[in-house]
Amino acid sequence: MSKKKSQPRPDPASLGLPPVGVESHAHLDMGEYDAETVDAVLDRALAAGVAAVGNVFLGPAAYVARREQFAGRPEVFFLLGVHPCDAATAGPGELAAMDAAFAADARLRAVGEIGLDYYWNPETAEKQKRLFREQLALARGLGLPAVIHSRAAEADTLAVLDDMGFRDRPLVWHCFGGDATLAGEILSRGWHLSLPGPVTYPKNVALAEAVASMDLSRVLLETDAPYLAPEPWRGKRNEPAFLAFTCLRVAALTGRDPADVWRLTGDNARRLFGL
Repeated sequence: MSKKKSQPRPDPASLGLPPVGVESHAHLDMGEYDAETVDAVLDRALAAGVAAVGNVFLGPAAYVARREQFAGRPEVFFLLGVHPCDAATAGPGELAAMDAAFAADARLRAVGEIGLDYYWNPETAEKQKRLFREQLALARGLGLPAVIHSRAAEADTLAVLDDMGFRDRPLVWHCFGGDATLAGEILSRGWHLSLPGPVTYPKNVALAEAVASMDLSRVLLETDAPYLAPEPWRGKRNEPAFLAFTCLRVAALTGRDPADVWRLTGDNARRLFGL
């Protein structure tokens, strides 16, 4: 018996989306990409209709070491924050270094990703909360959006944000994977949420149901590349061009034209980040 040939995966550029999409959250400075690869990845993103890409630096050391990788790519804007999983090792100078970076670089458009992660590091919960509060205060002082990471810590994340008075402040809940109840908690506070590739996974029924009922006026799209590639590229290294497939799924769930979802979520990101 002959082995069945695997079907070729579709090129996101073949979807024909207009050049107005925004990738709100990617990690293209990580070790999975070298400088040559990054240029090719960004070229493919442009071909797929992605007009801007937000690269997230996880801490000031990463920002200083790798920001020049994007010197010739004006479509890339920057986010900078200390991840909650690094709370135990975050030094006292991290916040000062971040403050100085934001003052010097107009490409830095948000403080993030910051927040709480009890899935990987529950033992550092108190250190995470302290670091989270410090970075929220920095975002508030700078008048910039905060980009939130919350994993297995939703109740505490909401409690810290409420206590810090972040209702109706610029904020995006990154990599949203919750249900309609959590989506309601986020959107009712005047915040944005960002939908990643797992919205395309068939078993994510609660997430699909949440998206189907969403008002998209405060919804962004992201890849979180190199992680969480959407169908039909699931299992491969993710990249911003694959945002197009997430858009198709959101459009199907909400009964909208993909080009309209692409444009709307792109406009939401442009407003939020001041692009």
